[in-house]
Amino acid sequence: MTKFSTLSEAIEANVHDGDRVALEGFTHLIPFAAGHEIIRQGRRNLTLVRMTPDIIYDQLIGMGCASKLIFSWAGNPGAGSLHRFRDAVEREIPGPLAIEEHSHAGMATRYAASASGLPFGILRGYAGTDLVEVTDNVRFVSCPFTGESLAAVPALDLDVGIICAQQADRQGNVMLWGITGVQKETVLSAKRSIVLVEEIVEHFVPHVNGVVLPNWVVGTVVECPSGSFPSYAQDYSERANDFYAYWEPISRDRDRFLAWMGEHVLMTETNAGFLASLDSHLVESTRA
Repeated sequence: MTKFSTLSEAIEANVHDGDRVALEGFTHLIPFAAGHEIIRQGRRNLTLVRMTPDIIYDQLIGMGCASKLIFSWAGNPGAGSLHRFRDAVEREIPGPLAIEEHSHAGMATRYAASASGLPFGILRGYAGTDLVEVTDNVRFVSCPFTGESLAAVPALDLDVGIICAQQADRQGNVMLWGITGVQKETVLSAKRSIVLVEEIVEHFVPHVNGVVLPNWVVGTVVECPSGSFPSYAQDYSERANDFYAYWEPISRDRDRFLAWMGEHVLMTETNAGFLASLDSHLVESTRA
């Protein structure tokens, strides 16, 4: 059954060196606060997984937490490249980073297979692309009914799945709504899961496109308001668009990056402390 915990306790108990870890969210509900806590606790040799790694993965990679990335697109949305990620791939700074690149459909199929308890998933895709030449985890199988050739990808089994959501109730059930990606599948694919929520409530009110994760599939719930900053949580906060542009020049220079991470992440103990350390113009007007 679901446990309730602080963020530092949840990361300490669930994320270990060498784990395969996904911090998922699509456009919103991205668990930045969890990534910062992983950095504070100095985890190493992680295989990071995400369909669309953005700034938080740039930070995790730049701080030496990762040895491999499994992904389908990477970038600072609306601003440019992930320069710490590029440095790791192109120059092995701060260390070598193995990459395994898939299509969005391929990653979603891998998540769905794992969430369903299947060893692999199949899809129409990859044929005629260069990905099959550089990614070992793509095979082609014949449909036993039609003989059609289909791509097969292995289930994306996780040690730890971390997501954000808007609410949990006191029984440990979780509800999220708005733009949903593979958050549900992330929890179902993981041996251990952590869900950061904006608030804990007595009772849920149904929402359009709402997804409920029952408490028997949720490992640990952490109440962490604005845990998705600078992304957003629908009905709770707005996207901090200025932060994404602000991050671009910081990430380009490793010394500036390390100084920023030291001041705003390593020298703060909580997400509230992180937010308080930032210039007010970056965080004001983000509450819905």
